[in-house]
Amino acid sequence: MIDVTVENFEAEVIAASMQVPVLVDFWAPWCGPCKSLGPVLEKLETEYAGRFKLVKIDSDQEQQIAAMFGIRSIPTCVLLMNGQPVDGFMGALPEGQVRAFLDKHVPPAAEEALPEPQEAAEPGAEDPAARLEKLQHAVATDPANDDARFDYVKLLLQLGREDDAKVAFAPVIAKAGVSRKIGALKAWMDAIDSVAVGADADGALAAFDAKIAANKRDFDARFGRARCLMACQRWTEAMDELLEILMRDKAWNDEAARKTYVAILEIIEPPRVQVAEGQIPPEDPVLATYRRRLSSVVLS
Repeated sequence: MIDVTVENFEAEVIAASMQVPVLVDFWAPWCGPCKSLGPVLEKLETEYAGRFKLVKIDSDQEQQIAAMFGIRSIPTCVLLMNGQPVDGFMGALPEGQVRAFLDKHVPPAAEEALPEPQEAAEPGAEDPAARLEKLQHAVATDPANDDARFDYVKLLLQLGREDDAKVAFAPVIAKAGVSRKIGALKAWMDAIDSVAVGADADGALAAFDAKIAANKRDFDARFGRARCLMACQRWTEAMDELLEILMRDKAWNDEAARKTYVAILEIIEPPRVQVAEGQIPPEDPVLATYRRRLSSVVLS
């Protein structure tokens, strides 16, 4: 069990969750239910022998992190995997329920791991091709379903199928000025069209870097660099570059930096996690952080 603060949050939670599920226990010294849940979690961490990592965050001392996760009451536990929150629960659950919660997500013990039969995987589960087919069918069945079309075009772009994405996007391109989701897709496709990706991306970024080094206020170069990063799906780096523009000139080029930043937030918004009654869908901490950064800059 590790006590986490703002200083070690990135290493102990986000980075660690890339290797093993991380269970974050939000607690406070005055909280009675927290004191009963804590020993249960510590016992299970020992029993599970490295199959998940337990960290504790004092919600009173680390209010910034608690706000980032939208913590409304304690104890609240949030499970992160691959840098993203995937599930959570509130309250001092009994050991059996906590164990059942963990068993839904953590890998099985080595001695329990068995070769997975060919038919064990649910058809289409986490399969981009099957998901693409499902979304294509949804759009064909209901062409006015902009949410399905957004997901369909987004997945095509994620898979590098830009030409197919443009064809699928064409029927709604007129809505780009009035729909935030459609506008976000257009911004992404415009970024792809404006830069060379793949083998040429590093060269393009190096050229932008040279211009920025010569003039920190070369906003055209900074914006071009952000769009190149966006085309390469390097989202947080793109937003960092856009923030550099916003901190210097929020109104530059008809607020192009702010509008592009908002488009990226729309694109990287993860699907809503379905949780059982009594549990809360945790907010993506990366998304929350970048939303907060934008607000602090725009409102300053």
